[in-house]
Amino acid sequence: MAEVSSTPRKVAILFAGGPAPAANAVISSAALAFLRNGIEVVGIQHGYSAFEAFGPESPLVEGQHYVNLDLAAVRRKRNAQGIMIGTARTNPGKKVTSLADLTDAAKSAPLRQTYDALRSLGVDALVSIGGDDTLKTANKLKLFQDQLPTDAPRIPVVHLPKTIDNDYCGIDFTFGYFTAVDNLATELRNLLYDAEANRAYFVAECMGRSAGWLSYGAAIAGEASLVLSVEDIAGELQTTETTVNEETGKSETRRIMDGEKVLDRIMSTILAREKEGKEYGVLVLAEGLVTLLPSEYLEGVPRDDHGHIKISQIQLYDLMCRLLAERYEKATGKQRLFKGLQLGYEARCAQPTAFDAIMGSQLGFGAYRALAEEHRNGVMVSIAGQMELIFVEFEKLVDPQTLVTMVRHIEPDSDFHRLARILET
Repeated sequence: MAEVSSTPRKVAILFAGGPAPAANAVISSAALAFLRNGIEVVGIQHGYSAFEAFGPESPLVEGQHYVNLDLAAVRRKRNAQGIMIGTARTNPGKKVTSLADLTDAAKSAPLRQTYDALRSLGVDALVSIGGDDTLKTANKLKLFQDQLPTDAPRIPVVHLPKTIDNDYCGIDFTFGYFTAVDNLATELRNLLYDAEANRAYFVAECMGRSAGWLSYGAAIAGEASLVLSVEDIAGELQTTETTVNEETGKSETRRIMDGEKVLDRIMSTILAREKEGKEYGVLVLAEGLVTLLPSEYLEGVPRDDHGHIKISQIQLYDLMCRLLAERYEKATGKQRLFKGLQLGYEARCAQPTAFDAIMGSQLGFGAYRALAEEHRNGVMVSIAGQMELIFVEFEKLVDPQTLVTMVRHIEPDSDFHRLARILET
């Protein structure tokens, strides 16, 4: 368990990755806890992108790269929408994929730059807020400092988990998840009435790159007709394909969905609804299903700074609408309108529900507790039971060899998974 000997005098707060409702509850509550105890706070503007050009000839500029978060700046911000310090997906740990890379000057240079930039502000602790990719970066920044000479100053790093995808190990629910579910469920219910009026089907592609928590939650609360996510591509719905890696020349086998079986699964629901006199419906598909498409659909698709396929460029909903319309006509001899759309972006900065505002505020306070009272370093703040704070070491959340975070999927045949199955047609 990593501990530091002194209480910080000046703390930086940084938000990275996609937005989430209650972001400002987290930031403002963390800042307020530090300020009320005599600790200065700066907010880093737009994540790690603020440090990209930092150097001796290019210092950080107040108002452009960072802001001072005083009591006036955080006043009445717990329920405010948006992110008061902005965000970005810049990844200074992009080239570090193993512990050995941390001692490689070229690969770890962006981490060194981040460290030097924070030191230039007189910061002696960092609060990182973000998803699993941001947790990876926080861990790499901590590990990079572990490699420094013993007399070099350390900047303790504490991470606060954020994602509307809710796929974090180490915490039961992430802030913003229920707000996002509530907003998306409302949209799904509206679509259901539209579908019924027009005797049509909507195919809603819902955010959730690695797991189906958001799509399942929205489908259950929004009374969707069917929901499928990456967890469902198992048994007869999955197959494999072998391709040749262009860089290594080696054959690689990957799990993919069996397209025909998946379409059959969806069509069985549609035909069952028709037997009940329902010529309409709303089908929810998690966007992460894109990663399980055959490689022919993924050719030429760019990746982000964290190596993830840019899912939004594939538009799974359009592909599925076309395939389902063809299969429906073949199965019934009739035509049915299938309309596709993507859900998720409109929920990321929604007004937070009371639950998310409370949980976000507690996580923010947890950052103060971890750094100023517990003197921790390299921990993620978590919540259990009746909003009790717990601190989970990075080592329990990140693979020590690959430095990749562990994803929490919906367990097949768990009660939550079975609930969605029993509610569909």
